[in-house]
Amino acid sequence: MRRHRTLASLILALSCGAAAVAGNDQAAVVQAELIYPLDNRPTPSCHASTIAQTTQGGLVAAWFGGKEEGAADVGIWLSRWEEGHWTKPVEVANGVMSPQKRFPCWNPVLFQPRQGPLVLCYKVGPTPDGWWGEMLVSEDDGKTWKNHRRLAPTVMGPIKNKPVQLDDGRILCPSSSEHAGWQVHVEVTRDFKTWEVVGPLNDPTTLGVIQPTILTYPDGKLQMLCRTRGKGFIAQSWSPDGGRTWGEMTLLSLPNPNSGLDAVTLRDGRQLLVFNNTPKGRTPLNLAISRDGRDWQVVLTLENQPGEYSYPAIIQTADGRVHTTYTHRRQTIKHVVLDPAQL
Repeated sequence: MRRHRTLASLILALSCGAAAVAGNDQAAVVQAELIYPLDNRPTPSCHASTIAQTTQGGLVAAWFGGKEEGAADVGIWLSRWEEGHWTKPVEVANGVMSPQKRFPCWNPVLFQPRQGPLVLCYKVGPTPDGWWGEMLVSEDDGKTWKNHRRLAPTVMGPIKNKPVQLDDGRILCPSSSEHAGWQVHVEVTRDFKTWEVVGPLNDPTTLGVIQPTILTYPDGKLQMLCRTRGKGFIAQSWSPDGGRTWGEMTLLSLPNPNSGLDAVTLRDGRQLLVFNNTPKGRTPLNLAISRDGRDWQVVLTLENQPGEYSYPAIIQTADGRVHTTYTHRRQTIKHVVLDPAQL
């Protein structure tokens, strides 16, 4: 009963006081709100949100925040959906090395494996071409975090978007690096302790790509969608064998203005993509849907006003709803709940 009351309170709270979604007559939009209000920001700037549902059914969101992207005070901030509202954000990780040295944090990724604790991966370092991966775990739905450790130097962890856990238990972490050109690879693990790296999967001198997201299809087929630089379109690659090998990286007809994207495979088999549907800038923010990963239809506008609405994360929860979070003008994080049956 507690879980149902919590969902009901979410619907009531968001419908009464939520920030409006562009085109709020769109039937698929169930609710929308800012995770924290503009007049009570924990940090001047924020970016790169992530969202996950825990084994107990709760929602947890995280992002990086501080003075501005790349500033030494930027840490990883987190909020939980509890008793009908998002909790006050708290900083759960930072880049403090010593009393004299602190590095910025970047791109958190929350992930709940089918077994084991909730995982939070993030990056620490002066710049994206010099950062490294770190992680924490939570055994109480994100209330407390422990077992901080730096990942092995051969892996970065999921670089922006959530991992995908396959039926055989393998966890595929979509990742990339920027120290030798923009290159994507996949880091495969079962326990976040031992790893196999597949890739790199592209030649950065021909097509520079980063920040992949992975979609699943029947019979072990996978699709990777990526951010590109200087090409103006989303890149894709296909795997016929559960991510063990990947084909040539090619361009889709969907635009990409050198900005992050995310996608999720719905339980009904459709693929749902959230992205900046423009060759330049970071507005509008749209949803597109596909059944085969090749033909995409833009079905919803989340934002279309001036400003930056970017770096989305998207999941489907146990009740069938779709949840997306994204940067709202670098000032706060927005959370939108969707009914996929209306898409």
